[in-house]
Amino acid sequence: MTGALQRVLVHRPERIETWRKCAWRGEPHRARIAAEHDAFCTLLADSGAEIVIAESPAASVDAIYTYDPALVADAGAVLLRPGKEIRRPEVEAMESDLEAAGVPILGRLDAPAIAEGGDTLWLDERTLLVGRGYRTDEGGADGLAALLPIVELVVYDLPHWHGRGEVMHLMSLLSPLAPDLVVAYPPLLPVRLAELLADREIEIVAVPDEEFESMGPNVLALAPRVALAVEGNPETRNRMERAGVEVLVYRGEELSKGDGGPTCLTRPLLRAG
Repeated sequence: MTGALQRVLVHRPERIETWRKCAWRGEPHRARIAAEHDAFCTLLADSGAEIVIAESPAASVDAIYTYDPALVADAGAVLLRPGKEIRRPEVEAMESDLEAAGVPILGRLDAPAIAEGGDTLWLDERTLLVGRGYRTDEGGADGLAALLPIVELVVYDLPHWHGRGEVMHLMSLLSPLAPDLVVAYPPLLPVRLAELLADREIEIVAVPDEEFESMGPNVLALAPRVALAVEGNPETRNRMERAGVEVLVYRGEELSKGDGGPTCLTRPLLRAG
């Protein structure tokens, strides 16, 4: 998840009128969200990534958060089954977009199992961390283990935090910046996950309390120690830069009203490494 980003799938903002059904914090402005998404894609392209635009029509405005309907592994993609019910039609659309992009489909999760991409994080090529919470259940984790038999799956219970109605993904808590570096919010990390990071000598850039809920830990690695973050978390940015990370920022006043950061807005398809 930290190799140089070479190819990435994104979805343009559509179905803005569904924002209430999707529990966004406010109504996105149609022109401004489109402009922010264009600028976001320009940053990705300027970093060297090929931008693949999803052609399938969106079922809701949440479709811009392309990280969640599928998990991409070396051999292809696993189609997931979101815990957020309004997002389930995105999976079939994602299948079409992945096939059009030449990405093989390895399999899919079947009901009643649920899992979302935001609860999955590749620690390395063979270790997949999975968050067990309100969006990903035990059946989802078991299904991933069955579809990825050569992968070591490590499952962690996520905190209740503000409850079922609010997004709490594994990647709400940490994001990789390099093989030996993550940005994270330590107070909510599962103990076994904190111990794993320590055992592997992976350093943590700690997000301060006041920048956790503004998505301080949600950062997209464009390359090792090159990160893309949403504007508005200056102390987290300072701490990443002190750790030797080059930090680029994008404006997300409209894009992130659904509590999705730069990782959520992308489905990486290919990285160097």
